[in-house]
Amino acid sequence: MMKQLMTLTVCLLTFIGFSQNERIDDLTVKLAYQEADSTKVDLSLMLIDQLYAVEDYDKALLYVNQTAKLSEKLNYTKGLAESTYYRALIYTQRNDYFNAIDNYDKSRKYYLQISDTLGVAKVSNSIGLIEIKRGNYSVGLQNSLSAIDIFEKQNLFDELSTAYNNLAEAYFKTNQIDKAIDFNFKALDVRKKIDDRAGIISSTKNIADLYALRKEHRKAIEYYENVLEMLNPTKDQSLRGEILPKLGNQYLEFKEYDKASEYLVEGLKYNRKQNNQEGILLALNAIGNLNLQKQKVKLAEIQLNEAYGIAQKLDNKSALLENYKLHIALDSTRGYFQNAFFWQNKYYDLKDELSKVDQPVFPVSTEPLDLINSNPIEEEIDNFEDEENSNKIIKTWLQNPLVLYGALAATAILLTLLLLNYLKSKTYRNTIVEQKELLKQEQERSEAILEQTHHLEEVNQVKDKLFSIVSHDLKDSISSIKAFLDLLKEDSISKEEFRELIPELSENANNASSLLFNLLNWSKSQMQNLEPNPELFNIQDVFHTKMALVEQKVEDKRIVLIDESQRDFAYADKSMMEIVIQNLITNAVKFSRTGDVITVSNQDVNGKALICVEDTGVGISEENIKKLFNANKNFTTVGTKNEKGTGLGLTIAKDLVELNNGRIWVESTVNVGSKFFIELPKSAPKA
Repeated sequence: MMKQLMTLTVCLLTFIGFSQNERIDDLTVKLAYQEADSTKVDLSLMLIDQLYAVEDYDKALLYVNQTAKLSEKLNYTKGLAESTYYRALIYTQRNDYFNAIDNYDKSRKYYLQISDTLGVAKVSNSIGLIEIKRGNYSVGLQNSLSAIDIFEKQNLFDELSTAYNNLAEAYFKTNQIDKAIDFNFKALDVRKKIDDRAGIISSTKNIADLYALRKEHRKAIEYYENVLEMLNPTKDQSLRGEILPKLGNQYLEFKEYDKASEYLVEGLKYNRKQNNQEGILLALNAIGNLNLQKQKVKLAEIQLNEAYGIAQKLDNKSALLENYKLHIALDSTRGYFQNAFFWQNKYYDLKDELSKVDQPVFPVSTEPLDLINSNPIEEEIDNFEDEENSNKIIKTWLQNPLVLYGALAATAILLTLLLLNYLKSKTYRNTIVEQKELLKQEQERSEAILEQTHHLEEVNQVKDKLFSIVSHDLKDSISSIKAFLDLLKEDSISKEEFRELIPELSENANNASSLLFNLLNWSKSQMQNLEPNPELFNIQDVFHTKMALVEQKVEDKRIVLIDESQRDFAYADKSMMEIVIQNLITNAVKFSRTGDVITVSNQDVNGKALICVEDTGVGISEENIKKLFNANKNFTTVGTKNEKGTGLGLTIAKDLVELNNGRIWVESTVNVGSKFFIELPKSAPKA
């Protein structure tokens, strides 16, 4: 049955194509034998219409130019109006805005000359459409309203349908959802009258989308299902692929999981079959949300990660924003608070970026253009006649004093009215200025509240991170120490056995100390409580102090520690740089093997202090280098003697160095070693 239907469709399309081509050939032959008169112009316009319908714009434009020349020669204004209008339509299809508008204006003037109100209306409607698409909503609105006025009076439903649709689109783009719904319903009503199937589907889908946007989910479901019932399984495949995940998403809002799953799974399969990336993205986000709500976390992760990749590839920012939001929920559910913090940062960055897009203000008091009653041609004729009779009128006034006194009185009254109008306008302007100021203050308050909300959310993430580390890493180290002490206290082990465990106990104490050191500094930097207090300090002194702290560890691992530092100064917060240098030296020891070499040095490079901590240890892969300075990546590895870490040390280092107008970077080769560099200013910045 499906095969027969497809065959019938192909035959019908072929027949229509042959019919159009036959019509074009017939008109071309007739045109060749027609004398150069207005009938030839009318025939040519019919041919242009057929060529435009089959999108043969080059040939259509050729006939347009010939028809315009003949119309001008014959002084046939209707031919000029129609040919110029078709030229404008072709330029519109080619996205040549300036030539399109120029020809629309010319054609409208010709239509006005011959008082063709329908011609004026169709030109105004076309201008409205192109201006609305370009974002010139005020001009587009005026033209569309003037066209609608004429279309309604003459019951021109095809044209009225297009005009209503233009206005619905404009209201939607200016975020006036209620008006957009109203005009989509008007367009739907007209399209039903003319049995425009494609138009009915389009308007119904628009209404469903708008109800979904307004969170009226039951109504959205009703209209999405109406669209599905109208779709042809052969012709409307891409539209079906768009509707299915949208419908499933609406059922998901009511937690009707069975219905939601039915539509979402079908939608995903359908879009994969059609290779419709936008549809796949929409379906994956929604199915990921569904599985997340049903606690199928692993499956949700796979689907959301795939959706993330597609959204980045398509640069679909609204879908990407939704994906970030779902990733936050996913990682929070799994207890991966660092990852959730990472996604939350990306979410708010993108949300801020999208919120900065200017929303155009749609004029609500614009009146339609009164083109019919303001014919410029007639006005010029009237002005000419007025000039011819002006001398007679002046003489009559001079000879009749009553008229002169009346004119003076009228002038006085007019001046009074103008003055009152000026004062009233001034009052209105002052009121508008005050309202704008109030609106500005309200926006500033809203932005302040939003910023505070963001800050509180960030603080909450910091809290989660702290709890996570305290409840796992720090708890493990302290519990291990306590366990050793309890064994000794209860005489469960001898003092000799305890002495054998002292190195491990010391290691746990060192881990806890290092963890607390990094944890406190990281939390303070995240809470934005750290303020640098820069001063000139001797870099060599800091090296000597920090190297002394690792002497025992260096001796235990039999590492060679070389001091190539020199007496030189940097301008930064000394205590902060001590933290940074201690982290770098500790890391070098941690990832060096027996017999490896660690070298510390500093030098003056281009007027700045360059500090280097180099080791011949295990090195770092290129992939892991990208994760080193980012707390959100949750990256940490054990040392050569299974030393543990939190993954925060280098993140802290980066924050502290940048707070002091410096920079930090690393060069490393696996199994060869690593070099960590810090560049700092040597003097206070000039004001």
